[in-house]
Amino acid sequence: MPTGSTGQIAGIIVASLLVIGFGVAMSVYFGRKAKSSADWLSAGESLPLVVVVITQFATATGGGVLIAHVGIGYRSGWSVFIYEGCVLVGFLVLMLIAKWLREQRFTTVPDIVTRLFGENKLVTAIAALAALVVPFGWLATQFVAFAQLFGQLTGLPTTVLIAVITVASLLFVLPGGLTSVAWTDFVFGIFMIAMSLGVATYAVSLAGGWSNITATVPQRLWSWEGLTAAGWDQIWLWVAAILPGTLTNQLYYQRVFATKKVSDARRGLGLSGLAMLIGGVYAGCIGLAVHSMNPGLANEEDAAGWLLTQLPSWLLVVFGAFLVSTIVSTTGAALQSVVANLTRDVYQNIAGKAQEERQAVQLSRAITVAVSVLAAVLAILFPKALTWLVATYAYSASALAAPIFLGYLLHRHRRLTPAAAIAGMLAGLAGCAVAHVLDMTVPYAVYGITASAVVLLAVAFATPGGRTENVYGEVVRKA
Repeated sequence: MPTGSTGQIAGIIVASLLVIGFGVAMSVYFGRKAKSSADWLSAGESLPLVVVVITQFATATGGGVLIAHVGIGYRSGWSVFIYEGCVLVGFLVLMLIAKWLREQRFTTVPDIVTRLFGENKLVTAIAALAALVVPFGWLATQFVAFAQLFGQLTGLPTTVLIAVITVASLLFVLPGGLTSVAWTDFVFGIFMIAMSLGVATYAVSLAGGWSNITATVPQRLWSWEGLTAAGWDQIWLWVAAILPGTLTNQLYYQRVFATKKVSDARRGLGLSGLAMLIGGVYAGCIGLAVHSMNPGLANEEDAAGWLLTQLPSWLLVVFGAFLVSTIVSTTGAALQSVVANLTRDVYQNIAGKAQEERQAVQLSRAITVAVSVLAAVLAILFPKALTWLVATYAYSASALAAPIFLGYLLHRHRRLTPAAAIAGMLAGLAGCAVAHVLDMTVPYAVYGITASAVVLLAVAFATPGGRTENVYGEVVRKA
């Protein structure tokens, strides 16, 4: 049964339609500038620094923060900052190679792997599938988040709500790909930052203030102990999955590829990482506030949805618009990233199908619809947001972390072959899967990344010696 009144539900619907309509209008406007497939896939290296920073924040702050991270705050207090900290550290590490990434004019993550190890269809295929896992998982997570947030309030079935957010996401992406997604994210991101801080403050007030929260919530959640309240097993899983997953997340790379200036690539990552801490403040405060008011929730991921039912009508309508803008921002970014992989790396590169610009954009749009439908179906079948996030990060990192970063460190000193990349990526996926199935004590992502690194290094150093040129045309001295 719905917990919101008819007036509240109507207000949220109207506000949501206004948000979506405004976003679609922006998407169409900026989409007119997307004349080529490069504009659709990478925004044509046209984004200024401030847009890159805000769109990185808007992309990363989606259903994961609204549902999964608030759930962490509810169950484990300030441990949510460990999660956000993993993303921040990942951004800081990416700063080290940001200039190189930008100078190479990459479009997708498989571009990086093939540039380091050499052109090979199997390398491209594996790298493309590993790269799209995270944004696809994000896409499904946003659909789950929307259904969980508005299901309690409206009483509408999960299937209906997921269908609504699927259509809204398509309207954001189809006009102009990354060009339209980035600029709509920029506008919504500013709104999201203001609303995050405002709603967090209101939630604390609704719970009777911070003094009442500390009196009613166990001290291990809100004190300094709260940073480790999730337990070390969970924390190490985040460190092992989220940190390397951030380092291999194509959603972040694409915005580096799209910066207007090379110097903006590095600064954008650093500032975006700091902005992510706002998400931790939002999730932690709301999680603790809801725990104070209702400590008996069976599922911690229901915390944000429960808060919706406690808000006054005026704030509920504004907050509803905030939630919709947050979710569609991330779904648009994730959807565009998956389609970029399928269009450029799978269809054009692997199938060898060179197309005219108009045909390439049309194909991208067709694949966008197909991917959206698949993600919606899986979100209905597997409605657990945090599970999607951690698992997709772990498998993607297991396949890509070693090839990207060891490849970057070795490419000027050794001749890297496609065989090394293939062996490393397959070993990473196999190691991760085996450890996952066996439910090993050590996070399964660790096994995957370790297996990938060991096998990649073994193959690379077993390559016959001599002097040769790497893929950059540089002379490489072999041992």
